[in-house]
Amino acid sequence: MLSLFKKFKDGLQKTAAAVFKAVGKLGGIFGNKQLDDAMIEELEEALIGADFGVETTDEIMAEIKKAYAKDKTLRGQAAAEIGASVLKGILVGSEGRLSELPTEADKPVVIALIGVNGSGKTTTTAKLGYAFKRDGREPVLGACDTFRAAANEQIKVWSERLGLELVSSHQGADAAAVAFDAWSSAVARRRPILVLDTAGRLHTKTNLLNELVKIRRVLEKKDATAPQHRWLVLDGSLGSNSIEQARVFHREFGLTGLIITKLDGTSRGGALVGIFRELKLPIYFTGFGEQPEDLQPFSIENYVDAVFGLKE
Repeated sequence: MLSLFKKFKDGLQKTAAAVFKAVGKLGGIFGNKQLDDAMIEELEEALIGADFGVETTDEIMAEIKKAYAKDKTLRGQAAAEIGASVLKGILVGSEGRLSELPTEADKPVVIALIGVNGSGKTTTTAKLGYAFKRDGREPVLGACDTFRAAANEQIKVWSERLGLELVSSHQGADAAAVAFDAWSSAVARRRPILVLDTAGRLHTKTNLLNELVKIRRVLEKKDATAPQHRWLVLDGSLGSNSIEQARVFHREFGLTGLIITKLDGTSRGGALVGIFRELKLPIYFTGFGEQPEDLQPFSIENYVDAVFGLKE
């Protein structure tokens, strides 16, 4: 099994390549190449291109330029270490961590996954359930995306494959009623976690937002604190375009965290930094592929070291 860092390194390979192709990556992020003015300028452009955003890019480059002004023999490895240090500082507080959960509970902790179609939300629901099960905390999944027929079928296939308990209904069923049934099932079986997959129509659609509010209202009647977690699932390959989605869902539903998916296929993996900077929402998990094990807890150190090539 791949180490957690190896998953980050492999998953962020395209982002790292996009950031550093302009400055001649030679075995480490810049190898041991001595920097020059042209390389520094190209690095700045590459960081913007990878969707780290102007603010983050400016902060990283300010420290590298300061070091270069003091020492014109500054080499790539030193620049990478400076950039990594700045980025780790920016991301302080971005690691989402769940409190220690029991293996059984009178009432489940409810995690509602939200996001537009195509973000990987339905498969992420199953992968998240698998991660909890692997950790000894059997979850219940609720198939509340009743608008899209394929979502029901998709999550059923995944649940059977992974041996997860699923509560679902037919296409067009009341999503809030499915959430209620799933919550009741979790209570009856003393399951500590309930993960809900919700509908994923465009975030500008009033009906979808109303549906999410209704799910929340139904759950609150059973447990005033539920859903305790409301995580937005974002397609990492969309880059900074994801920020508008996050703004709307956060305003309407009160998000508590993020899951960033599809980081294995994009050169724009810096977008999660901008999303965190703007909304200050912790990132709980990152997705690097199609396998259940490819959903991993977000790690600042692994993310930054993978981007800047500081570990092998």
